[in-house]
Amino acid sequence: KMSAPNIIDKLPNVGTTIFTTMSSLAVAHDAINLGQGFPDFAIDEELADLVSKAMKDGNNQYVHANGLPALREVLADKIEELYGTKISATDEITITPGGTYALYTAFTTIIQPGDEVIVFEPAYDSYIPNIEINGGIAVPISLNYPDYSIPWDLVRAAITDKTKAIIINSPHNPSGALLTDDDMQELIAITSDTSIFIISDEVYEHLVFDNRTHVSILSYPELFARSFVSFSFGKVYNCTGWKLGYSVAPAHYMAAFRKVHQYNTFTCFSPAQYALASYIPNKKYLALSAMMQNKRDYFAQAMQATAFTPVPSFGSYFQLFSFKGITAETEMQLATRLTKEVGVASIPVSAFYKNGTDNSVLRFCFTKNEATLAEAAERLSNARF
Repeated sequence: KMSAPNIIDKLPNVGTTIFTTMSSLAVAHDAINLGQGFPDFAIDEELADLVSKAMKDGNNQYVHANGLPALREVLADKIEELYGTKISATDEITITPGGTYALYTAFTTIIQPGDEVIVFEPAYDSYIPNIEINGGIAVPISLNYPDYSIPWDLVRAAITDKTKAIIINSPHNPSGALLTDDDMQELIAITSDTSIFIISDEVYEHLVFDNRTHVSILSYPELFARSFVSFSFGKVYNCTGWKLGYSVAPAHYMAAFRKVHQYNTFTCFSPAQYALASYIPNKKYLALSAMMQNKRDYFAQAMQATAFTPVPSFGSYFQLFSFKGITAETEMQLATRLTKEVGVASIPVSAFYKNGTDNSVLRFCFTKNEATLAEAAERLSNARF
């Protein structure tokens, strides 16, 4: 009898992601998909034309492993203008196939087996698997519900001599909460005189509402000195399927990051890099917050006809809605039923907690055409409770 080798699962606690599950359910029931975070409208025609031009001009071969130099130059200029920090385009920025890849590579660069990483929950679903596949141990800390602020006393209590990193995310997915200068000062106080890294997920940097400001690690030299910061072109330019992002880190950290990067993807889609290098200097990203706030407000207005209560969102693609006191169903039960019965898919926020914490809250993505949002709210107003 022939024997075959067995795979020892590096992610034994991981199944299919909630996004795949809910998106598949949405397709099966012809539901409006407000679960996964992607726009249903076209990207800027100017940007599309620039990609086409790059292809026609013959820019279809590998660019430098660290990213097109011209693109890294415009990003360094943008960072200095927005965050007041001078970054080396040559040594401190690497273009990556998406923001999630940038996070994964940062974790892979720093984590040794047994290292602990503090993760704030609800958390984007890649963080903990990224940590665990590298032999690290995730140390989850629940954000304060309902404002999703960080309980800094619990962070202090969680730090041990094995703490390798703290990962932060602002604007926050799934809640839309924002970190403040006070949070950054807490982070400075907690990490100074330690060897703790910070991994900062800032992919929604230009999606900030109500005249608030995105507070970036890049504005705090003492924090940036221990950080890897991840960004996404897909989230900024409404082209999530391009899977392009970038990582910013001090030169000696970026050199280690690039060792991992060069043997993984090596380089990223060239035509889009040429296009973005030409497009970014027009600063259209500065208009993004107003556009997305309009969508958030439109959806919130339409949802007033439903039984749901909004939980304030100050950034990101997402708005949480509470159904506490309306039904005894779990978040997963209600999300599934709404997809099947009324034809609107959402994401149960319990999926963003390792232990499945359930606060009776669903996440909806409002980065859609107004007609899509209006139809979704109309359907949800007919939900039975």
